[in-house]
This record gives sequence, C-alpha cells and structure tokens, in this order.
Amino acid sequence: MPSRRTTLSDFLAEDPRCAGEAGSDLRSLLTDVQAACRLIATAASYGVLARPDLSVDTRATGINFDGDRQHSLDMVANAIMVSACEAGGQLAGMVSEEFDEPYHVADPHPRGRYLLVFDPLDGSSNIEVNVPVGTIFSVLHCPEGIEQPAAADFLQPGTRQVAAGYAIYGHVTMLVLTLGAGVHGFTLDPDTDSFILTHPDIAIPAATREFAVNVSNERFWEPPVRRYVEECLEGVTGPRNADFNMRWIASMVAEVHRILMRGGLFMYPRDLKDPKRQGRLRLLYEANPMAMLVEQAGGAASTGRQRLMEVVPSSIHQRVAVILGSREEVERLDRYHAEHVDGTDNMLFKTPLFQIRSLFRTA
Repeated sequence: MPSRRTTLSDFLAEDPRCAGEAGSDLRSLLTDVQAACRLIATAASYGVLARPDLSVDTRATGINFDGDRQHSLDMVANAIMVSACEAGGQLAGMVSEEFDEPYHVADPHPRGRYLLVFDPLDGSSNIEVNVPVGTIFSVLHCPEGIEQPAAADFLQPGTRQVAAGYAIYGHVTMLVLTLGAGVHGFTLDPDTDSFILTHPDIAIPAATREFAVNVSNERFWEPPVRRYVEECLEGVTGPRNADFNMRWIASMVAEVHRILMRGGLFMYPRDLKDPKRQGRLRLLYEANPMAMLVEQAGGAASTGRQRLMEVVPSSIHQRVAVILGSREEVERLDRYHAEHVDGTDNMLFKTPLFQIRSLFRTA
C-alpha cells in the first residue's frame, strides 16, 4: 500500500498501466491534466475578485452552442485544460463541453495516440453561491491511423475508457482517478502544490438510505422514478420500511464525490420536459467518466434501461439519463423500469408523489 505522502506523480509512475516506456504517454497526459486542474482551482478560488490576467467573471455571460448558460470561468477553465494538454504529444484531439466540434491538436505540436474528453467546469451555475464545482475528464484511445480525429472517432462506449476522473474545487481541492483498477483520491497540498494520495481504494457501500434528485422535475418523470422517490419519502411507513435522506446540490461533481465518500444514489433521469432529449447530462464527458469511477468503486451506473457504459454514443454532445451510486438502489431502479415496460408494476404503483398523495397536504 502506498504511503500517505505518495504524490499523484509517484502513484502514476508505480501503476503498471503507466509504468515504463509503454505507459509513459498515459502518465504524461495525466500529469498534464493534474497540472491543469491545479491552475483551474487557483482561477476558481478568486471568485468575484477575478484575477485581471484571466479576465474571470463569475456571472453568466452568455449561452453556449447547446443552450447552456456560460460563465467566463467556463471558458478560462477550458483554455487552461487545452493549453496544458495539447503540447505534450500524447493527444490527437479533444472534445469539450465548450467546443461545438472536436478540437484538433495543431502544428507544430506532435500528435499522440489518445483522445481527451472533458467538462472543464461542471456545476458552474453554482459559482456565485460558493458551492463546489469541478472538472470531469476521460481518456480514450485514438483509432489507429487517425491523425486528425473526426467526431465519429470519439463515439466510443464508456467500456473503452482508458482512464477517468474529476477534480473538485471545494474547501479543499481533490482529484479522484481510476485507471481501470480501483478508485483513488488525491488531496492538493497547498504547501507543496502537489496532489497527495489520501483516499486509496475508495469503495461505495452496496446499500444506502440517501438519494439525490431534483424533485422540481417530478411532473416530468417516468412512472418508475416517481414510484422509487415516493417509496423513499414514505420512509418507515412505506414499502421500504426505512427512512431516507434526500440531497440535491446541482453539481454532478459534488454529488458523485459525496457518493464515493459515504455511499448514496444520484439520478438525473429521463423525463418529458424536452421529449427530444434522452436525458440532461452529456454521455461522453460527464456520464461515462463518472460511471467508470462509480463502477470501479463497487457501485453501479445505469440509464434505467441499460448499463450506462454500454451506451454507444451517437454524437459527441449526446445527452443521456443517469442513475448511479450504491449498487442495490441502482438495481432496484432498473427493476422498476423493467416492470414498467412489461406492465407488471400496475398494481404496485398507483399514487404519484404530488397527486393523490402529496408532500403539500391541504387541511
């Protein structure tokens, strides 16, 4: 077991997937990613003081190509990640939430055999209220013989991820990483500016009594999700015979971090608010990296209809339903979806949360 003062760089050098000549490219790429995360943490820490050299404005400054509100810190974080990673020679291209199309590594930078997909600043709508935000990333292999990857070259299911992780910028900065053999957390030491291994071999408990969902969308949910949430809220008087806690931070990084630290369930399920969308979260650079982390920590990740990491992407910014966390709860939601599809839930679920039985009772 590595010692408490093992740095992330030490960890990568010792891991068999990154060790030696064969793993040098992946090791170098992840070293560049951690450097970018340190810089993004610094930029985010200024808040409304806004470092003049970065021109950071924490207020929403516009709408991006996909209709989401955009802060200047989103663009700063995006520029930091690109600048830190494109010159190393390990990448052929990148996909980011802030780019409409794939970003090609340009001359004179050498091109490598990996692809990087990332959300530079997840949860940026919470910047003004000082809720933790973060960076989510995933590494894929670039197809053989491709020097200028097109969008189709990024459309790989999550099962083909080489590595995945996130950095969370809260009262401390942490980087949580998987290389496909467990999940490990590293805390940024401000004295040495190094990520130190503090949470080796993270494991998610199979059972939980805590869930996170945006209840304001209840009227758009499908029946299996409404059934699950109502049963949880009925507590010891309902079919689950247990009281549950409900959380909602509206920052995926913060939600998943809580689950990795103590268990729980997070979901942003499919709903009917926008029938053209299969979900809210992006498959390539939000859902898949988090699904890999959760599965490697012993949890499960699903759309409700299939294993999340087996979804074959159809576009680089595809959105998908996400249900992830403690295995027993994800499996229960999968079962509820299956029962709904085959019609066997008709006698089990009769009272939607805000209709016959309501949180807001009248006298």
